[in-house]
Amino acid sequence: MKELPLTVRRSIELLGICLLGALLVHGKGIVMPVLVAFFISIMLLPVYRFLMKKKFPEVLAILLPILLMVIFIGLIIWFFSSQIGRLAADFPSIQKNVSTHLTALSDWINRKTDFSTQEQVKFLKDQSNKILANAGTMASGAAVSLSSVFIFLGLMPIYIYLFLFYKNLLLRFVFIWFEPSQHKKVEEVMKETEVIIKSYLIGLVIQISYITVLLGGLLLLFGIKHALLIGVIFALLNLIPYVGALFGNLIGVLLTLTSSQELGPIFIVLGVIAFVQFLDNNILMPRIVGSKVRINAFAAILGVFIGGSISGVPGMFLALPMIAVLKIIFDRADMFKQWGVLLGDERPEKSPITFPKLRKKSEKVTEEIQREDNIKPVKAKK
Repeated sequence: MKELPLTVRRSIELLGICLLGALLVHGKGIVMPVLVAFFISIMLLPVYRFLMKKKFPEVLAILLPILLMVIFIGLIIWFFSSQIGRLAADFPSIQKNVSTHLTALSDWINRKTDFSTQEQVKFLKDQSNKILANAGTMASGAAVSLSSVFIFLGLMPIYIYLFLFYKNLLLRFVFIWFEPSQHKKVEEVMKETEVIIKSYLIGLVIQISYITVLLGGLLLLFGIKHALLIGVIFALLNLIPYVGALFGNLIGVLLTLTSSQELGPIFIVLGVIAFVQFLDNNILMPRIVGSKVRINAFAAILGVFIGGSISGVPGMFLALPMIAVLKIIFDRADMFKQWGVLLGDERPEKSPITFPKLRKKSEKVTEEIQREDNIKPVKAKK
């Protein structure tokens, strides 16, 4: 079979990317629950295999891991709602603290600008009226979002069950899709994908637990109100790479402001969060996840924002594991190796303009660059 010209192949690749993006945007209501269920089903595979080895019936071996997952999510929701209940019980004192902070802010604005108190009150009233005018639209939108969340959560166990029940059928479909000469590479991609997804998702579950305990415990020692709520909110938002930590800091500051009339606790909260983040990013999470696939920061941040624009929070959460899976596929497909280089963290210290050998798709060159970046070279199995 005659090979297609390079320009035609590149055009097909770019067209495929555009079609994939259009599919994700227009079919996100169908695609995203399936993707989330796929990743969770891979995380539950070890439990399923353990139960099958113990001679459990297959249906029971599938249902038990799903039940454990539902119980775990239920415990998180219960803990979160109980903390919200405590926050609501402190509403009178929160109102008083907010009023104190707004008064102090108003006095500061008066001193620094010509914006008088009367003008500030008028501005706040105008903004309040605009918010109330749009309250109906916001409420209907919230109702639609809430109903879609319930549909999402309702479909999730069904999809997970079907993925585990029909996993051998799906694997056979994938192998038949490729030529027999490529089956070895397909097997390598599948095995490495499973390892990456399991280590990533199980690592995130562990991360939620220790960040909640560590951050909440330290804030309790410093006497910060709603310490556990700040801990669990930050732990959940931290699941969204790069962006989540920023929002976690912001919410932590706002909760501290509403629960105290002093500014000192704010600096304590920011300092403790920074300390916990340092431990998480540099010591704990790298040891827990231990991923062999390294994604460069540019690809990760861009992927998070693209995922968020396509499907909101679920898209941001799935961005990194999806990029990691794509990199595994690209690294093992000769025609897509350049995309694997673009997503990877193997940054050559020398310029490809000066050193022509860096322009080629060479495994030896890739290994040299990995050694320069202190990365243990990963060789494809023969």
